[in-house]
Formats: sequence, C-alpha cells, structure tokens
Amino acid sequence: MQIRMDGRSALITGGSRGLGRAMALKFAQAGADVAIVARRPEVLNETKREIEAAAPGAKVRACPCDVRDPKQIQETFQAVVKDFGKLDILVNNAGTSVRGKFEELTDEVWQEDFNLKLFAAVRFCRLALPGMKQRRWGRIINVLNTAAKAPAGEGAPTAVSRAAGMAMTKVLSKEAAPFNVLVNALCVGRFVTDQWLDHHKKQAPEKTFEQYMGDMGKTIPVGRVGDAEEFASVACLLASDAGSYVAGVAINVDGGASPVV
Repeated sequence: MQIRMDGRSALITGGSRGLGRAMALKFAQAGADVAIVARRPEVLNETKREIEAAAPGAKVRACPCDVRDPKQIQETFQAVVKDFGKLDILVNNAGTSVRGKFEELTDEVWQEDFNLKLFAAVRFCRLALPGMKQRRWGRIINVLNTAAKAPAGEGAPTAVSRAAGMAMTKVLSKEAAPFNVLVNALCVGRFVTDQWLDHHKKQAPEKTFEQYMGDMGKTIPVGRVGDAEEFASVACLLASDAGSYVAGVAINVDGGASPVV
C-alpha cells in the first residue's frame, strides 16, 4: 500500500534531527507540505535542504522556535498557517531524556521537563484544534516513549511527563474524534539517532558505535535497534487517510521490547 498525503500540511516539532527529521522526510515524500520546528536555525536549514533534495517539489518550511516559550509557539503557528493556508497534521515530537534520582530532582528540573514535553504539546494542540475541527479533518500525533507506560526507577521526570502526555492524548482523542480529528501517541523504543551517540560516548567509549548499538539490539525481541525510517512509516500511516479508524491509542514502536502493550 502506498500512502499519499497530497494536499495536506504538517508541523513537526523537534523536526531537525532524528525521528523528527525522518518523519518530515517521509511526509514530504508522500506529498505533504512540511514545517520543521526546532531551536537551531543552522541545523533546521541544513535539514530543510536535505528534505528538498530527497523530495523534489516538496514545500518545506524551517521554523526556528523554542517550544518552551508560549509567545514563540503562537508566532510559529501563525506563520505556518499563513504560509500553508491551513494545518492538517501536528506532530509533537520535541523533547529530551532527563532522568535522575527522585529526591535529587529540583523543582526547576521538573518544570523545565514539563514545559518542553507537555505544555508545548498542549499549546500547539490548542492552536491547531479549531481549524481542524472546522474543516472536519485533522491528525495529531504525540511522540512519547515506552516509559510512559512502564516507568523504571530513576526514570523521572521524563517518565512522568510522558505519562501525562499519554493521558492528554486520550482525553483529547475523545473530544476531537467526532470532528474527524484523530489524536494518537507513538511510544518510542530504541532507534539509531543522534541521542544515542551521546549515550555511547558516556557509557561505552571503548566500543565502536556499531558495537554499542549491536549489543543493545540483542536485548530487543526483533534482534536489533530500529531505524528512524521505520518509525516514520508508522507516523505516516497515522497522519494519513489510511489511519482513518485509529484514535486514542498509544502505540509502542519498540521491536517488542516493552513488557506491556
């Protein structure tokens, strides 16, 4: 089945690298106009050029924005709608993995994590919903991680903010589905991304990156770490007409690694 998204427009936060970049590329290749949102203009512009080269004819907008700032969110959303004419698809993907011992986490660490991962998504959803409901077509994908369902010790604040994002997804899906606005979450397992380059340097500098990821893959039922394009394919399904009967779910994309579904 070939999934097409012609005539649709999408905004992807955390869109300059990793899974966000992979989703933006996949959406553009499927025919959608794509706005990629991240903090660093130079990285955004580089990714914009890469996507345009790989998806000739695609309309790609690079939007520098700190999604922790409500004013920047408002300005970015308005600029994208002005440029594209509408917004059909919102992917809330911005975030990093912050974790530590519970009693050592300060209020500032908690607030920073919730601002980045939860409140940014809340604010973008609040802006996007009216237009989607009016046109009776919309897709919202909240990118979480599997810790939202099965948190481990020393997993806060990330596991907690992601669990809140999963609850928001469920609440919003119930309100939006009658308007054909479908809200879902994707819970990320382990994929080859820049984030793991940093972990590799800290955890196993004596190994090559390939050896490090290979060892990690042995703990996953499918026997390997995922490729970002595989994640993007699942997102593309949910963001298109092909996902027209999927609403209010949080899908694990983790090669079978999670203990719960």
